Amino acid sequence: MKVAGVAYRSVWREADRVAIIDQTRLPFEFHTLRLSNQDEIAHAIRSMQVRGAPLIGATAAYGVALAMSTNASDAGLQSAAKLLGGTRPTAVNLCWAIERMVRRLQAVAPAARAAAAWEEAEHIAEEDIAFNLAIGRHGLALLRNIADRKGTVNVLTHCNAGWLATVDVGTALAPIYLAHDSGIPVHVWVDETRPRNQGMLTAWELSRHGVPNTLIADNAGGHLMQHGEVDLVIVGADRVTATGDVCNKIGTYLKALAAKDCGVPFYAAVPSPTIDWNIHDGLHEIAIEERSADELLTMRTLDPANLITHGRIAPEGTSAANPAFDVTPARLVTAIITDHGIAPASREGLHDLFRRKVA
Repeated sequence: MKVAGVAYRSVWREADRVAIIDQTRLPFEFHTLRLSNQDEIAHAIRSMQVRGAPLIGATAAYGVALAMSTNASDAGLQSAAKLLGGTRPTAVNLCWAIERMVRRLQAVAPAARAAAAWEEAEHIAEEDIAFNLAIGRHGLALLRNIADRKGTVNVLTHCNAGWLATVDVGTALAPIYLAHDSGIPVHVWVDETRPRNQGMLTAWELSRHGVPNTLIADNAGGHLMQHGEVDLVIVGADRVTATGDVCNKIGTYLKALAAKDCGVPFYAAVPSPTIDWNIHDGLHEIAIEERSADELLTMRTLDPANLITHGRIAPEGTSAANPAFDVTPARLVTAIITDHGIAPASREGLHDLFRRKVA
């Protein structure tokens, strides 16, 4: 995608370093960072300088490559895998990418690991883009069908699942970008997604691509659905179970409930590595990350001098809980849009699409 006419990915290699977009400074400032070692990669993931399930997986893969450049022994490989794997607990792409890197590197001699690690990390990044383009093509058909019936398509999103959450293109936003580029009139209702306001990133990137969008409070979505202002909901996911449960940013479950009540189709758009075939009950088996209460009690703003400030929005001593994700049961999900195609949100639907034997 482009920013001020310049094409960017969300993570990329620059010689012996890894470059990222510092998403903690968006949407007020566009700033890139160069990371030199696995500790800096781990900090970037943990602090959400990079965020989004596909992106943190790819970034962790690059982190393993950086680690192999300094210590390619078996102990160095395992140490890097442990450090990076412990940064974020909910998104399955993180563990998937690290496990893939470890399998690849265990098959080569330590002397060849640095080159092999960079090669594999690049493969993971390229595959992510291909996955997302395929998701976009499959989801595009849904938007085109609605446009053929009524004209402008109104999509509601929750959190950010665009190119900033992936290496490029995005998951939930991929069909929207392809629709816009194909001349299909599309408008996006963008949940602000408290407490980290990641919907602001969605609005930021949609606006730069020229896609009409309107930022709304998280809890406005149900109201819009009741009044026929939403044609479909498309969200991303940090993990989808083998039975079609969807784990995504906190508040997704409430959007799905409202969509069900209003007869609005609800889709999750995910690349195949986001499907965890080992988990069958999302509500009881997925570890939900509990993030700092400070995210809820403070907020970043832009002052009249266009300087970023950070201040409290609740009195000292206020108690707060901050679960970062929730689980939407498969029964509330119309279908899962994947790089393989669109599947019913069920054990049978997903297994049939991916040609896997039903457990």
